[in-house]
Amino acid sequence: MKFPEFLRRKLPIGPTNKTNDILKKYNLNTVCAEANCPNLFECYSKKVATFLALGKKCTRACAFCNIDFSKKPAKPDINEPLNIAKATKSLNLRHVVITMVARDDLEDRGANHLAKIIKEVKKLNPNTSVEVLTSDFSCNFDLIDIITDQDIDIFNYNIETVKRLTSKVRHIATYENTLKILKYVKKSKKIKFVKSGFMVGLGETKKEVFETIKDLYDMRVDIITIGQYLSASNKKYPIKAFITPKEFLEYKDFAKRLGVKTVYADPYVRSSYNAANIIKLTSSK
Repeated sequence: MKFPEFLRRKLPIGPTNKTNDILKKYNLNTVCAEANCPNLFECYSKKVATFLALGKKCTRACAFCNIDFSKKPAKPDINEPLNIAKATKSLNLRHVVITMVARDDLEDRGANHLAKIIKEVKKLNPNTSVEVLTSDFSCNFDLIDIITDQDIDIFNYNIETVKRLTSKVRHIATYENTLKILKYVKKSKKIKFVKSGFMVGLGETKKEVFETIKDLYDMRVDIITIGQYLSASNKKYPIKAFITPKEFLEYKDFAKRLGVKTVYADPYVRSSYNAANIIKLTSSK
């Protein structure tokens, strides 16, 4: 499929080696690198990265995701919580995003390890706001409570795609359970903002996109991100369509009319892209 002109852009000017050096020093993974994110160069040049916790092998094999699959990944690195905290300080992050691989091999699905990371980050960086982009923890609310009991500003769990395509695109996670989790966290009133996002260009219809936005709004999600799906390799789920900037604007306008607090919809938007600006914008409303 021919890459449209509106998706072509110049690479930003700026060194990425400082970010790479810090990540290497603390032996850390990022979703930027492991998921082959198209915004990596831009973010790294600004000394921004989204940390990938609990290793770089996932126990789920989602059709869209470039992260390696393993039924039995290595044990979590006991030094990772402090190392992420130190890297956050070295990068001078005012807002940090921590995501994770699914760890269905662990009894607690990795919840306690993620909680340790949050505690260490806040201890060393008390003025840094924290956003977590989690797995579904097998829809176990007790495990989700372990995370929401921490000092975090944004709880993010992505719905990824429309309901009809979920079983084709995601592995194990369901559309219905995603909504349940988002609703549960919002009703807990323990987190400032609840966030979710999804990709377009997977073969969904406009009607299905509007329905997904409405479903997220009904769960009282504060922040919705929508971006163009770009296949990481020819082994992954194929791109079915390139969504125009005009269509993204339609989706954004629809969400705003519904009353969604903040909507970030653009071809290169990813869940944690410009996350520091998003929390500022949301907090000001």
